[in-house]
Amino acid sequence: NQINLEDPAIYENLRQAKTTAVFQLESRGMKDLMKKVKPGRFGDIVALVALFRPGPMQLADDFIKRKQGIEEVDYLHPSLKHVLEGTYGVMLYQEQVMQIAQVLAGYSLADADLLRRAMVKKKPEEMAQQREIFLKGAIANGVEQGQADHIFNLMEKFAGYGFNKPHSVCYALVAYQTAWLKHYFPADFMAAVLSADMQNTEKVVINVEEIREMKLKLLPPDINRGKFRFVAEDPKCIVYGLGAIKGLGEGPVDMIVNSREADGQFNDLFH
Repeated sequence: NQINLEDPAIYENLRQAKTTAVFQLESRGMKDLMKKVKPGRFGDIVALVALFRPGPMQLADDFIKRKQGIEEVDYLHPSLKHVLEGTYGVMLYQEQVMQIAQVLAGYSLADADLLRRAMVKKKPEEMAQQREIFLKGAIANGVEQGQADHIFNLMEKFAGYGFNKPHSVCYALVAYQTAWLKHYFPADFMAAVLSADMQNTEKVVINVEEIREMKLKLLPPDINRGKFRFVAEDPKCIVYGLGAIKGLGEGPVDMIVNSREADGQFNDLFH
């Protein structure tokens, strides 16, 4: 919980999509998106988590082009810059829709939450009522009617896709912590990952390939060294977990380990 959330080494790994076994960031689609977004700060990871869902993926192009300076960032209205700055003018979070209503049309946060719910439910009567309230409040704040109407239409369009930001932040934090552990404690991390998935042969194969990519050494199963789980013997070396061998459960492995610790190493098959 004390780690630096802006460590350049971690963001370099993310930009290169070296994220196999990293929480939320390990799928092929997410890796492709990361290479395009090129995250450089914690807020970008939060946005990645929110973007990588079927609806918001259509916002990804705008997000990427604006982040990379290919397209100009549009904040819709000068007073909304602080609301939309973190997402390059893209309405990505439900909380942004609420803040826009608060800043532009004088909504209380309680009323802004009612607006958010109405937009998510898409009930025509409620929406017509909310549009009237929003326009009235925005015009009273000096916003032109045409611009206020345009902004409301955008809010209505994106509210259904909007992600709950605290949820996204929590996911992003665990993703970053996982990436940090993988970078600074690679053998311990991969031993833990292998142990967590050791009953899934397909996952074991993927993780073993990743270990080779990371230039770590994976020792073969050894009755005189192995324990039930995979264990990091040193920062660059992992001992194969005997529990990953088909048909060998935790009970027999415990008996083997206990016998080895009590009476020393096994000399031959009969021993």
